[in-house]
Amino acid sequence: MNLDDLREQIDSLDEGIIRLLNERINVVLSIGEEKKKAGSEIYVPARERAVFDKIKRLNEGPLPEESAHAIYREIMSAALALETEMKIAYLGPEATFTHQAARNKFGVSVDYIPTGTISEVFDRVQNRSADYGVVPVENSTEGAVTHTFDQFATTPLKICAEIYLPISLTLLASRPKEEVSLIFSKQEVFGQCRSWLNANMPNVKLSPVESTTKAVQLALETPGAAAIASVMASDMYEIEVLAENIQDMQGNTTRFLVIAPKYGPATGSDKTSIVFGVKHKVGALYDALSVFKTDNINMTKIESRPSKNKAWEYYFFVDIDGHAEGSEVSRALEELQEHCSLMTVLGSYPKAEA
Repeated sequence: MNLDDLREQIDSLDEGIIRLLNERINVVLSIGEEKKKAGSEIYVPARERAVFDKIKRLNEGPLPEESAHAIYREIMSAALALETEMKIAYLGPEATFTHQAARNKFGVSVDYIPTGTISEVFDRVQNRSADYGVVPVENSTEGAVTHTFDQFATTPLKICAEIYLPISLTLLASRPKEEVSLIFSKQEVFGQCRSWLNANMPNVKLSPVESTTKAVQLALETPGAAAIASVMASDMYEIEVLAENIQDMQGNTTRFLVIAPKYGPATGSDKTSIVFGVKHKVGALYDALSVFKTDNINMTKIESRPSKNKAWEYYFFVDIDGHAEGSEVSRALEELQEHCSLMTVLGSYPKAEA
């Protein structure tokens, strides 16, 4: 078969792919109408997980698994945008890692609303000016994002999904590396690539700013300046990449949460997040946490935060394996309630791959 024959074969396959994609979209739109009649959520993380698991099983190659996932991410993003004018609020501005995490989850077809604070993300979802929100909750090297935990203590919103984003830091500039005398970035970012900076740019001044996006903007405006940000920022601002993966610890990852008015059904591989306060008595926290061991439930995280209602009173944020509506977890939560002054399920959602 010659080159022309192969190209004709590609053209024929493309015609079939486009036809089938539009047929799929029409079915999705019909499902969307049924959801609207029933008052159901358009975005269902459990169904999303089922689709991705199915594609993973069906894909026999040579298309790489991550490529198949990315293709279907955008197919589903286009469908969501056609079903409803979906708006996603996130901790902005554009091209930050939170923006990148949100796009990894919802694709490029939906509308994104950058906000200046984590509390504004929660406010927009609560007042329905956004359908969902994306906020950072912890980093594998820097630890918890306490502002996010504090918001969950005072809001009725729920966690419906989680996202893990590997943090790859990139040196960006519109000039050669040898001409860089000043680097802008977030203070936390400088801490994450301190060894690389000391080894490769020891005499360069470091200037902390409020976001990596602001750093890129300043680098473009300031003579002799560069920025440390994401590769996504280089694409959006058309700024050259001078060095990639300059973070000191490879595998540095940030976990993000998707917040919504309610959480969804079980998938069979879920995580549940709760917040609780314990009664003031000896061994209260031990008694509370022992219910998970008794019911053979794995606790994957615990974080404490001041309640802000009374001095030296704390709330405990806990992640456990399983769904809140599952029999074992439901029983454990009922037992936990007996040891607590308050207890709230923040959400049950599909486990994401770290």
